[in-house]
Order: sequence, then C-alpha cells, then structure tokens
Amino acid sequence: MQSAGISSIAHVIQLAVAPVFLLTGVGAILAVLINRLARVVDRFRTLEHRLPEAENDRLAPTQTEMQILSRRARLIHWSISLCTICALFVCVVIATLFIGSMIGVDLSGTIALLFVAAMLALIAGLLSFLREITLATGSIHVSLSGSRLPASAGK
Repeated sequence: MQSAGISSIAHVIQLAVAPVFLLTGVGAILAVLINRLARVVDRFRTLEHRLPEAENDRLAPTQTEMQILSRRARLIHWSISLCTICALFVCVVIATLFIGSMIGVDLSGTIALLFVAAMLALIAGLLSFLREITLATGSIHVSLSGSRLPASAGK
C-alpha cells in the first residue's frame, strides 16, 4: 500500500514539472515587464521635473511624451497583472494535482479549466505587452538634418 502511495505522488510530481517550467517562463516575463515599468516611471519623473522649466514651445511635446508614457505604464500594469494571474492559476493547478491525488478524487476537469484560464491570462498579458511595445516604438523619432521622422519612415 505504501509503495502505491509513493508511486502516485511520484507520478503527480512528474505531472507538476511542466507547470513549474511554465512558472519559470512567466517569472522571466514578469522581470522584463517590471524593468520596462521602472524605465517608464523614471522617464516620466524626469519629464515631470522638467515641466516647470519648459518653455511654452517645448511644453506641448513634453506633455505629449508624458501622455504616451502614462498609456505605456497602464499597459505594462495590465500585462503584469495578467501574467501574475496566470502564475497564480498555474500554482492552483499544481496544488489541485496534489490535492486530487491525496484525496483520490478525479479533478481533471477542474485542472483543465484552471490551465485554460492560465493560458488565457497569459495570452492577454502578452497582447498587452505587445501593444505597449508598439506604442513605445511608435513614439520614437529620428533626427536627420533638423527634421523629425517617424521610426516607420525608413521602412
């Protein structure tokens, strides 16, 4: 009897390995997102401190950049939130695997729903991240001979 229990737990641990790797990947994504958010916040604060000094002709571009940074920060916030929700769902999947094994109940339907919810949260988080990157690269301007060209002008 005891070896059957150990074998069962060993099998559950094998099943839990894939979600643990997923957690590692989501953790790496979260690290990237947090670094991007820190850079956006730092840039916003720099512009905020320069705002009182800005002349009227420079005020509009500064305010425009601050609005873009604010939108980027919101998108990164959503992305971080959704990726964190994904990680929490994956943790619940792992816990449900062990609980189902210990009490001898088939929770495969619950596990499948939780995993699908985790993937949907991850997809939404990555889409939000993609939108933030699009917004960031869309606001880049290259100065050539005193003129400002959008980043897409060279394509």
